[in-house]
Amino acid sequence: MTTPDTSTHSVIVEREFPYPPEKVWRALTESSLIEQWLMKNDFQPVAGHSFNLRSTPVPNWDGIINCEVLVVEPNRKLSYSWGTLGLESVVFWTLVATEGGTLLRMEHSGFPSDQDASYKGAQYGWKRFIGGLEQVIAGLQ
Repeated sequence: MTTPDTSTHSVIVEREFPYPPEKVWRALTESSLIEQWLMKNDFQPVAGHSFNLRSTPVPNWDGIINCEVLVVEPNRKLSYSWGTLGLESVVFWTLVATEGGTLLRMEHSGFPSDQDASYKGAQYGWKRFIGGLEQVIAGLQ
């Protein structure tokens, strides 16, 4: 008898931005700004708040990601669940002030080994989303 592989994968992106943590935090937590770099949403930075991220539906996906805010430590940590296509995972943001601005780390964890397509899709998507996040932050006053 073979034991199934229960290990999981994580997508990790780290980037240093030449902006203070407060500016990066705004882009991660203000609904109108999140829409600019990620998706339409009804996000509120309140632990326990359930929200949806909404994108254009495509075949075999309704375009909805069901989420719940898990951790809110202003200008330091943010985490929320991420549920779509039967997969439950977690996104965790960490902000660390540096001499040059903010080191931002995003970890999206919980991709089962048998969900390789979802993992690869998340790798691609997060690289694109982080690029959009950088543009939004750069445009903030």
